[in-house]
Amino acid sequence: MTLLYTQTVVILRAPLVVDRYGNSVRDWTRATRTTVRRVSVQPDASAEGTGDRPVIVTGWRLVTRRGVDVDLEPGDRIEHEGRLTDVDGDVGRYVLGGVHHHTEARLRGVTG
Repeated sequence: MTLLYTQTVVILRAPLVVDRYGNSVRDWTRATRTTVRRVSVQPDASAEGTGDRPVIVTGWRLVTRRGVDVDLEPGDRIEHEGRLTDVDGDVGRYVLGGVHHHTEARLRGVTG
């Protein structure tokens, strides 16, 4: 085992429901929780915004070890080390020689 893949995350997946205005929204009160071990979560690009209120957008990158895929989709959330982030965009599933090599996902946390 490499020292790089020693972190644990929790994937939160909420069902889509229709709100009173007819919009599809996630019901986070009914989210399922799936613990995933032996991944790497590393800092990625961050940005600060000024305006009516200060906002900090922090990026993270989740990477699985070789040969491992996880059930992760856009719209899911990730809990890691006390922070809650959203899966930002599509989940990358990398194939090498016709075989799944690893999975990567960009994560985004917003504070402010």
